[in-house]
Amino acid sequence: MRLFIAEKPSLGRAIADVLPKPLKKEDGCIRAANGDVVSWCFGHLLELAEPSEYDPRFKQWNLQHLPIVPSEWKMQAKPKTSKQIALLRKLCKEAEELVHAGDPDREGQLLVDEVIDFLKLPQYKRQSMKRCLISDLNPSAVKKAIAQLRDNREFIPLSVSALARSRADWLYGINLTRAYTLQGQSAGYQGVLSVGRVQTPVLGLVVRRDQAIDDFKAKPFYEVLAHLKTDTEDRFKAKWQPSEACQKWQDEEGRVLSRPLAENVAGRITAKPGEVTAVDKKPKKAGAPLPYNLSALQIDANKRFGLNAQQVLDTCQSLYEKHKLITYPRSDCRYLPQGHFAEGAKVSSAVFKHCPQFQPHQSLIDLNKKGKAWNDRKVEAHHAIIPTSKTLDFTRLNKTEQQVYELVARQYLIQFMPDHRYSETRVEVLIEGGRFTASAKQVLDVGWKVLFGKKEGEDDQVQLPNLSVGQTLYCEQGEVIAKETQPPKPFTDATLLAAMTGIARFVEDTDVKKVLKETDGLGTEATRAGIIELLFKRGFLQRQGKTIRSTETGRALINSLPDNASKPDMTARWEASLNDISEQKLNYQTFMQPLTDEISLMIQKASSMDVQLLRNIKQQPKPAYKKTRRRKAKPKAKSKA
Repeated sequence: MRLFIAEKPSLGRAIADVLPKPLKKEDGCIRAANGDVVSWCFGHLLELAEPSEYDPRFKQWNLQHLPIVPSEWKMQAKPKTSKQIALLRKLCKEAEELVHAGDPDREGQLLVDEVIDFLKLPQYKRQSMKRCLISDLNPSAVKKAIAQLRDNREFIPLSVSALARSRADWLYGINLTRAYTLQGQSAGYQGVLSVGRVQTPVLGLVVRRDQAIDDFKAKPFYEVLAHLKTDTEDRFKAKWQPSEACQKWQDEEGRVLSRPLAENVAGRITAKPGEVTAVDKKPKKAGAPLPYNLSALQIDANKRFGLNAQQVLDTCQSLYEKHKLITYPRSDCRYLPQGHFAEGAKVSSAVFKHCPQFQPHQSLIDLNKKGKAWNDRKVEAHHAIIPTSKTLDFTRLNKTEQQVYELVARQYLIQFMPDHRYSETRVEVLIEGGRFTASAKQVLDVGWKVLFGKKEGEDDQVQLPNLSVGQTLYCEQGEVIAKETQPPKPFTDATLLAAMTGIARFVEDTDVKKVLKETDGLGTEATRAGIIELLFKRGFLQRQGKTIRSTETGRALINSLPDNASKPDMTARWEASLNDISEQKLNYQTFMQPLTDEISLMIQKASSMDVQLLRNIKQQPKPAYKKTRRRKAKPKAKSKA
């Protein structure tokens, strides 16, 4: 008997569907007519053991016990997974050949490998285990993957890399959370001051943004506009571009801080002729943005409907599992496999049935148009989130489900629509030796943007007359516009998610920035919503209308932590090392030993910190935000990144 162990039931069903019929469905597995059996995990069935499993003394939180570093790591079954583990134990004993069918990534490799290790199977079964790499659930792709099984031992470095990250997160979270919580208690704070490799840098982003807002002092600056007229009475405005001679009156961003200088320029150009010195007119086009991954969908859903990250994730799970209207939602990919292109007619037909507001533009859909979204080389464990071809009574969906489906559906339809075409014109005008510029954009073909409707202010775009180089203009008036610098904007769900996915721009160190650009940012598609929610649950963040602000507790924690704990630089170093492990450029111990030493130093700093930083903070009330239905058990503070 050949046993396939899939990462999740949906993948298990996809494998079973291409095996010989009839299929016999049992509790926790599916048997095929040829004797093959498909079973599955539910994500990670196992978790690292609690500290008290290593020593009963560790049940009591005590600074003297830190750092807690297991000499031999233990795994334990997660709640409600014992039954599936027992079934896998039985099936593995019966199987003549094992096939690892976890997702083709680092976590997917570890997820099944750790179960095999936990079951303590004979060495010969482990060594003969095969690896099935499936990134597309289409039957043809699944059949192809099964026909191209590889030796699972090839992927040991990938599994070791994931194991190193898991254990490092445990060491970091367990030890630093205990250290700072105990110091908080000595200062009179009774809550948990959880510290994690990902959650703490996210909190640091918000705290530093809030402090920048509080410390901000507005300063005035000035712009000069030239009100210009052509011989044919066409009018437009051009903005002054200060020369190098004006630099001493400008700030680092080039804004003019001297009102007398601005007024002098405005006076000099009033009622004076000007000459057009350059006209640059270029036709341009913009292709449709790619289909959604989860973060991009969460960002747009927050901007459009005010939904928070967890609400979007929960809604997507409902659309995927309950209604079967969208594909797998916890995806970090924005591309589609070539095999899905042929499904365009069926999927778009379902979309038009569910979203009649798109029907007036149906004639713009070209199902033969294959854009950059269809790219097998860009698809790994999962493809982008798109609608399925299933149809149902759309009124069965609640308002939020309808809103999220509409976003996913629209993003799919535009893949088959014409490019958005426009022309951009930029002119330069010389007036009394000063350089003035104006620009305008003219839409030539709305294209895919027709599904998005007009944005506020689009009809107010600058219009330029037809101009030519050497043409003489008349400046009717020079106008000084007084403005003030604006403080940074507080984070919203959308901008915080965008910051987590594009964390490199918040880092100054060029080497660290480079590493972060090559990683997925802070957290993963599946964990970002939970990380943000945990920060609310701990009382570190709070909502003020649509914005996210740090609480007194959150600020106190970040201000008491060393910079390496509250900035993303350490995550970058970890990711670089973990990638080296997966490529066999670094071994497990070379990564873990310095990390353990670093944690010991951070605990020493925590033990000697000035607890006055935490003494005056108050216990935060429970966060006043709408609770969302969770699929998983509540996360424990010890293991949350």
